[in-house]
Amino acid sequence: MSTTIAAPPLAAGVAQSVTSGSVTVPGHVAIIMDGNGRWAKARGLPRIAGHREGSRAVRRTVEAAIQSGVSWLTIYAFSSENWRRPLGEILDLTGLLRRYLRSEVAELKQAGVRLRFIGDRARFDPDIQKDLEVAERDTIANSRLNLTIALSYGARAEIAAAARAAIAAVQAGTLDAADLGEESFSRFLATAGMPDPDLIIRTSGEQRLSNFLLWQAAYAELIFLDVFWPDFSDAHFSAALREFAGRERRFGARKD
Repeated sequence: MSTTIAAPPLAAGVAQSVTSGSVTVPGHVAIIMDGNGRWAKARGLPRIAGHREGSRAVRRTVEAAIQSGVSWLTIYAFSSENWRRPLGEILDLTGLLRRYLRSEVAELKQAGVRLRFIGDRARFDPDIQKDLEVAERDTIANSRLNLTIALSYGARAEIAAAARAAIAAVQAGTLDAADLGEESFSRFLATAGMPDPDLIIRTSGEQRLSNFLLWQAAYAELIFLDVFWPDFSDAHFSAALREFAGRERRFGARKD
C-alpha cells in the first residue's frame, strides 16, 4: 500500500516494529532522498548547494530516528545510475562524501550509531574506499542505531550478483540447489543479516522505488512525501511514522 501525504509545517539481529506508548514504531525505515537538485534550482543555486543542504537533512534524520526508537535506518545516497551524471556533479558528490565521512563519523560513533555501506564501492577512488572501511570498522561495536548508506547501489545489480554467488556456492558444493529458497537466497544479498524495511519513505513527490531494495521491499509500507529532501525535518519523519502506525499490515494474509 502506498500513499502521498502533504508535508507538515517545518518544525522550529532482526529488527521488529515496536510499540512506544500507543504508537507502533517501525524497526527499519529506508529513505529515498530525492529533490536536492530541484531544491537548489528553485532558489537559483547550483546543484551542489542542494546536496550540501541534503547532508544536513541526513543529520536531522539520524537524530530523529534515534529519538523515535527506530533501530535500523537505510538511506539511498548515490545510485548506480548516478554515475551517468555530468562529471562535474559526480566530482561534487564524491567530494561531499569525503567531507561527510571525515567530519561526521566520529560524532556518529559517539552517538552509538553503527555504519554500514552497501553498493559497488570499488567504483569510488581508493581514499574513499578506505574511509568507508574505517567508518565501518570504527563503529562496529555500536547498536543504538544501525545506519546503512547505499552508495553506487542498484537493486537489480545486487540481485544479479546474489544469483551469481548462489550459483557459485552450488558449484562449490557448499549449497544444495534444492535448498535454495527465499531465506537462503537473501544471505547472498548485500543486506545479509539486516531486517527488511518496514517502511520506505521517498521525498520530492515522486512515486517509484528507483531500483532501491527491490527484493527487500516486498512487504514494506510506502509513503511518498511532497517535500524536497533538503527540507525534510523531524516533523516530516514523525508524520511518516504516524502514518505507518495507522496501517494494517497483513503480509498477504486475510484478517477478517
